[in-house]
Amino acid sequence: MHIRKEELSGIEMLTARSDFLAIQSKGKRWVSKGMAIHVRKNELDHIRVGYTITKKVFKSAVKRNRVKRRLRAVAADVLSKNGQVGYDYILVGRHDTLTKPFDELVKDFKWCLRKLESK
Repeated sequence: MHIRKEELSGIEMLTARSDFLAIQSKGKRWVSKGMAIHVRKNELDHIRVGYTITKKVFKSAVKRNRVKRRLRAVAADVLSKNGQVGYDYILVGRHDTLTKPFDELVKDFKWCLRKLESK
């Protein structure tokens, strides 16, 4: 990770299932090879981010946890600089999230954000 703890102060975790369902059903979505992104505007003055990795993608909890850690690092690195305040983000892990180099995951996330902004 390339960021300092102070830069994460404007980013909060999504924890409520209802928030996840609302973002996934009413928000915008973009899929890359390394991950899928769901984005929705909120009425808050900070960024919220959540992560989803299903058992369908990885049966092993160890692999799901590793993917989640990698997605957390990517989100912290990218959203601290490129995230828009007042938006919720959900990062969905895919098979390639586990094996793809970190720099390529960062590129994928930035690419998805650019595509979602132009939608």
